[in-house]
Amino acid sequence: MQTNFSIAQLADPNIEAANDILRKCVHCGFCTATCPTYVLKGDELDSPRGRIYLMKEAFESGKPATPKLAKHLDRCLSCLSCMTTCPASVDYMHLVDYGRTFVQETYTRPLHDRLLRWVLARVLPYPGMFRLSLLGAALGRPFRKLMPARLRAMLELAPKNVPAQSDADLAQVHRAEGDTRMRVALLTGCAQQVLRPAINESTVRILNRLGCEVVIADGIGCCGALVHHMGLEDEGHAAAKRNIAAWEAAEKTHGAIDAIVINASGCGTTVKDYGWMLRNDPAWAVRAQAVSGKTRDISEVLKTLGLGDLTADARPKVAYHSACSMQHGQKLKSEPVELLRDAGFEVVEPAESHLCCGSAGTYNIMQPDWAAELGARKAANIQKLGANCVATGNIGCLTQISSAMQGAGAPPVLHTVELLDWATGGPRPAGLPDV
Repeated sequence: MQTNFSIAQLADPNIEAANDILRKCVHCGFCTATCPTYVLKGDELDSPRGRIYLMKEAFESGKPATPKLAKHLDRCLSCLSCMTTCPASVDYMHLVDYGRTFVQETYTRPLHDRLLRWVLARVLPYPGMFRLSLLGAALGRPFRKLMPARLRAMLELAPKNVPAQSDADLAQVHRAEGDTRMRVALLTGCAQQVLRPAINESTVRILNRLGCEVVIADGIGCCGALVHHMGLEDEGHAAAKRNIAAWEAAEKTHGAIDAIVINASGCGTTVKDYGWMLRNDPAWAVRAQAVSGKTRDISEVLKTLGLGDLTADARPKVAYHSACSMQHGQKLKSEPVELLRDAGFEVVEPAESHLCCGSAGTYNIMQPDWAAELGARKAANIQKLGANCVATGNIGCLTQISSAMQGAGAPPVLHTVELLDWATGGPRPAGLPDV
């Protein structure tokens, strides 16, 4: 793609990077076949290629973002399926991230939109605030059908029961069983530790069982993905710097950390990208790259360690949903499936496995109608498999698919690590049916 930026514009490192990305696009349109929003609606402007044209036009103009650009970027899930398909290796992830920052900095959204985004940015990344909001949601749930679509979506996604806070998430060191093979730092997450504390508990147990010392660093917090993908660049960078400093301090206290383990693939994609996010900050660039370089999804670590001894329990049939951030963002497609099969599970995968379930961070709140269509489509494809349970590696997908599959006979949706922990000696996951 030909671009026309001035020398002055190219002095901006973000424009310089965008220019390099735009020039790789060859207009082939392969991305349209795998873009969930284009598959749903058939609108060229809701495809990666269409959004690329809109961003190119906006960046070159030097003018503020338009409502049109904001609308079509807001409709993008950032699922990155287009990047898996693209024969020219166009770095759409970083292009659309900058596009969102550009919109945030140059466009004034309607008041109700600004207020909702402010609330999400001030609640979801903070477990204490998020827990309080979920408890408060119980009061509004009976009236959800009378509320605007976005508020209704928030209430419908909120669990009826909020689990108690887990001690496993507190700053501490979980000692390995037997000889220590690795020392790892675990990102406990923000929404995940509130919605499903069993995931972190399972992660700690299986890592300890396999000889890993697990460090929960003091001061660790949200990875920054939520605000980063809302275009709040400064807040995203601040979250990254806080976590980098926390892990550096943990290394000084506890010794060298071999890996930073993430069990929410959306968070993992972002932490692996800290090096890019802070590339233009001289004080943080090298430190950020070091953290990104040692970040691993839990499935990567377990593949390295091996599962060890297995229990003799009968295994259910598992439908595996590969989160977009796992298969497209981190390019981890086979590892979780191989681990489940190594543990004795029969694993099946749904049709259209490359298409997003509609979770995508806050997408199912900000774009509830489109997210609901994608969720229903994903649920229908999964239910055709006749599996006893569903496994996935991302809390957002787990929540979205659970919501879409409500009803009698719907299989429970679990995190992959919950099943692997059970298969290697841990407790049976809550809600898992007998087979």
